[in-house]
Amino acid sequence: MKIKPDEKVKTYGAKGFRDRFLGEENPMHLLFKSNSDHFFCLEIDEIMQMQYPVPPSKHSCHTLIFISAGQHVMKLGYQEYITTDNEIIVVPAGQIFSLDNVNNIHKGYICQFHPDILIGKYGNREMLNDFDFMKISGNPKITLAKEDIPNITAILSRLQKEYSETSSANLNIVQSYLITLFYEMNKNSVKTSKSISAAEVITGKFKELIHENIKTHHQVNYYASELNVTPNHLNKSVKAVTGKSAAKWIDDTILLEAKYLLFQTTLSVSEIAVQVGHEDHSYFSRFFKKQEGITPIQYRKLIDKS
Repeated sequence: MKIKPDEKVKTYGAKGFRDRFLGEENPMHLLFKSNSDHFFCLEIDEIMQMQYPVPPSKHSCHTLIFISAGQHVMKLGYQEYITTDNEIIVVPAGQIFSLDNVNNIHKGYICQFHPDILIGKYGNREMLNDFDFMKISGNPKITLAKEDIPNITAILSRLQKEYSETSSANLNIVQSYLITLFYEMNKNSVKTSKSISAAEVITGKFKELIHENIKTHHQVNYYASELNVTPNHLNKSVKAVTGKSAAKWIDDTILLEAKYLLFQTTLSVSEIAVQVGHEDHSYFSRFFKKQEGITPIQYRKLIDKS
């Protein structure tokens, strides 16, 4: 299932994806609770098969599938991945994926979680950079060593229990187990070793510079100057590698940094605005709402309720 150059790839939220591809009468809908748009973990045996193939699409959540027995087939980007016994496939949020065959026969776990969960009290941006499989450009498939399988299975079982046996999953528990799971997976992860294009080199340096300068510089021109390229060349390179413009990367980094500060500190919105380079806190609040759909204060209230 190839993507035509002019075909728009739709991005689905958790509920929107289920509504579109499970079918309205599918009893599997009953497995999903009110907070499942942010997190769920279920045994694959519990899940009825989807009724419709999935064309090239993107998801707003990360999806992790552990196959203990059987075979799972899907495409990430333009490459087909066949995941079999004791292998894990990770579909990062924003990655293009498709499913032609919705009748795969397999056992294991499927775990889906919103990127915001990884912002909680135990997470940080630098740590998440350690996990190659969580990056769109990384290697999404992991083959587990025999001695690591019990640990991986135990963590997924605990996540499944937290989701299924509580009225509302404790997201601090979920986050701590997810981070433990990632480090267990990292022992078996194979880092990408493909040759790197000039555009990928520029993009990598650009993303590093954003994180180092997000408090002081929000202009594409500044980063292009630092990298000794034109703004147009920087934007084309970044867009070719990531699918997002350089300006969108800057905005997303500001937003992510603000979310960390809203979650992990008691700083006021005005103080957080300054921390991410916006002296005008009213402008920052408008920017946050435009990007996220809610104000910084509303976002913090949501965190407090979780």
